[in-house]
Amino acid sequence: MIRLLLLGFLLLPASVQGYSLSPQQIAPGVYMFEGATEHFTRDNKGDIANTGFIVGEDGVLVFDTGPSRNYGQSMRLAIATVTDKPVVAVYVSHHHPDHFLGNQAFGDVPIHALEHTIETIRRDGDAVTDSLYRLVGTPMAGTEPVEPGELVTLGRQTVAGRDIELIAAGGHGGDGHADLMLLDHASGVLFAGDLVFHERAPTTPNAELGQWHDALDRIEELDFRVLVPGHGPPARGPEPVQQTRDYLRWLEEHLHEAAAAGLDAAEVMYLDLPDRFQHMGVLEQEYRRSVAHLYPDIERATLRDVREP
Repeated sequence: MIRLLLLGFLLLPASVQGYSLSPQQIAPGVYMFEGATEHFTRDNKGDIANTGFIVGEDGVLVFDTGPSRNYGQSMRLAIATVTDKPVVAVYVSHHHPDHFLGNQAFGDVPIHALEHTIETIRRDGDAVTDSLYRLVGTPMAGTEPVEPGELVTLGRQTVAGRDIELIAAGGHGGDGHADLMLLDHASGVLFAGDLVFHERAPTTPNAELGQWHDALDRIEELDFRVLVPGHGPPARGPEPVQQTRDYLRWLEEHLHEAAAAGLDAAEVMYLDLPDRFQHMGVLEQEYRRSVAHLYPDIERATLRDVREP
C-alpha cells in the first residue's frame, strides 16, 4: 500500500525526489558519494551509505547502488557529469538495503554479487524495501528490490581496462562469504563496504564478530592507499580499520562482562559508553541495537557455562 501511494512521484526527476549527488574524486578516475553518518530518516532520504564508481578505459564500474531507485538514477546522472563512458559493471557489497536498492536504475548493466548476497536479497528483499518505505517516504517512490543477476568472480582481473581485485570476507553481512570488497590496484583505492565504519558506530544485525575481526586483519594486509568505508569519510590510512576493530572488541568484551554480572538486556542498554567513542555518529542507537542483536546469545551461553558442573 505504501508503495502504491508513492507511484504518483515516478515521473519526477531524481533530483526533485530528494537526491542531488556530487561525485567526490578520491584518486585519478575514482569517485565516491559520501552518505550521512545517521540512521534512515525522511530528512536524509536514506542516503546514509557510501557508494562509488571507477572510470576505466572502456567504461565505468559502480560499487553499491544506494537506498532507492531514485538514488540510483541520481548516481547515473552524476556519473554522466564526469564521463560519457557507459556503466559496464555493478558490484553490490552485501544485502543491506542502503547498498542495493538502487539496482533498478542499472537494469541494463550486469549486476554482480556474492552468492550469499543474491540469496538473501531474493529471500528478504521485499521486507527490507517495505521497511525503508516506512522510514524514508517519498524518495523511495517506485523502488522494488532487484537481486543481482551475476555471481561475482573473485580475485584479480581486468574490467573495463582497470586492474581490480574482488575480495570476499565474512563478518558484517553474516557467516561465510557475505561481504564483498573491491581494490583498484592502479589508484590503491579500497572500497571496503560495511566491513569498515569510520566516525560512525558499526551496525550488527547480521554480525559474526569472530569473522569480522578476521576480515579486519585481512584488510590491514592489503596494499591500499585510500580506504572507502561503508559509512563515514574516506581515509588515507588504516585508521578506520583500527577504529572499527576497537569498537567491536570493546562491544564483545563489554557484553560478556555484563552477562557474567547477571545484568538483563534492559539494564545493559543504558550503561555508560566509553568517552573514546562519543564522537561516533549514532553511537547510543547502534549500541542499543547491538544489545538487542547480540546479547541474548551471549547471555544464554553465559548461563549455560554457569550451570554446567
